[in-house]
Amino acid sequence: MAISESVVDLRSDTVTQPTPAMREAMMAAPLGDDVFATDPSVNALQEKIAVMLGFEAALFVPTGTQSNLCAILSHCGRGDEYIVGQQAHCYRWEGGGAAVFGSVQPQPLDHASDGTLPLAQIEAAIKPDDAHFARTRLLALENTLGGKLLPFEYVQAATDLAKSKGLQRHLDGARLFNAATAQAALNKRSDIRAEARRIAQCFDSVSVCFSKGLGAPVGSALVGSREFIARAHRIRKMAGGGMRQAGLLAAAASYALDHHVDRLADDHALAQRLAHGLEGIEGLKVEAPQTNIVFVDLVGAAQARSSELLANLNAQGILATGLYRLRFVTHLDVDAAGVDRAVAAIRAFFKS
Repeated sequence: MAISESVVDLRSDTVTQPTPAMREAMMAAPLGDDVFATDPSVNALQEKIAVMLGFEAALFVPTGTQSNLCAILSHCGRGDEYIVGQQAHCYRWEGGGAAVFGSVQPQPLDHASDGTLPLAQIEAAIKPDDAHFARTRLLALENTLGGKLLPFEYVQAATDLAKSKGLQRHLDGARLFNAATAQAALNKRSDIRAEARRIAQCFDSVSVCFSKGLGAPVGSALVGSREFIARAHRIRKMAGGGMRQAGLLAAAASYALDHHVDRLADDHALAQRLAHGLEGIEGLKVEAPQTNIVFVDLVGAAQARSSELLANLNAQGILATGLYRLRFVTHLDVDAAGVDRAVAAIRAFFKS
């Protein structure tokens, strides 16, 4: 059905629309040509996110997929490999870009139940310096992963291990500020940006998405050293990521960093509200959310009804995904009434 104001869209936090104030900021943005590095709005965004996360430089790119691609190909060369999780976005969901475009081999590892990659498995996956093997160059982690916060102590231990073995360290932080929000709440801290910086400083490079929970229409940033970003800039050019008057989009991302970080806690609270509302329904197993993503498994006799449930919700203007599990994602365009409507519809379905 067509998307309208009556739709409760829980498919992803990528479906958000720019707020009126964000649209105003976009229209007022001073513009130049980013390919010539003369777009003032892009330059301001790059400086802002680099300083915020404690790095020397940043690069604005169209997508998180391109950001991860630029990162991996800047860290690794042909015949190198990167260690990564089986469910990591840069391995599983990005078309094998590093292998296809850069001849960089992934070495995927199974995740533990909390989303981490066991340290012993990371160490065992690092290849010896031998002509029979690809050269292990990089450890890539993702935080959050499937909505789960990687424990900070684990992040420190994994990245310290990688550094001790001579590996570079990249973070797919598409939802870094959701991770920081959850980490701040866990540690009873209030400065989400400071928590994001603490996480980011464990890595040599970090990719951050502006078009998920932060609510910008398009764009991600890659941060790292000046030398690293210079390499990434060349790869962005090869990948077709030069966007000319990109300041329109950069202004939206800057607005999001200024105004939409602190409100992420609202999305997390709505995810909790949704999960609690679904508790006790026979045939449903609800995974307690840590951030803004709620996963639901159909069990027993209900397993065969997944497609039927999604079709039923869709007919009522409630959108969700069921690619491998039922997934509901809260964001700035979903309110408590929308969550309650989704809960009521699901409960009604299982009573029928």
